[in-house]
Amino acid sequence: MVLNITDNASLQIKEMMKEEDTETVRLRFGVKGGGCSGLSYSMGFDHEVNQELDITEDANGIPLVITKQDIPIIEGTTIDFKQNMMGGGFTIDNPNAIVSCGCGSSFKTATNAGTPDPNC
Repeated sequence: MVLNITDNASLQIKEMMKEEDTETVRLRFGVKGGGCSGLSYSMGFDHEVNQELDITEDANGIPLVITKQDIPIIEGTTIDFKQNMMGGGFTIDNPNAIVSCGCGSSFKTATNAGTPDPNC
């Protein structure tokens, strides 16, 4: 399994999925270039799966789609959802990240530095 999704995150994602119009919706998780450290996480809903470029799996009841090229960067990552006095939000714990920015949404790995945003 590429991703781990905690029970709290699974509950939150399932609630959000109810607002989608179709039962074929999947959570798409991956990375893109940018952010202070070079790579940023990408998370959203998708109805399309490209059989050549994507893999699909299920994590804690959540149907996932992941671009194959992102697997080495995110393998073993855990997505959680934490509540606090300011509301709630998803947290991402990536064991492959060797550097992360202060906000935790930008990172780089030993083998992929990404493309840091010079304006950070």
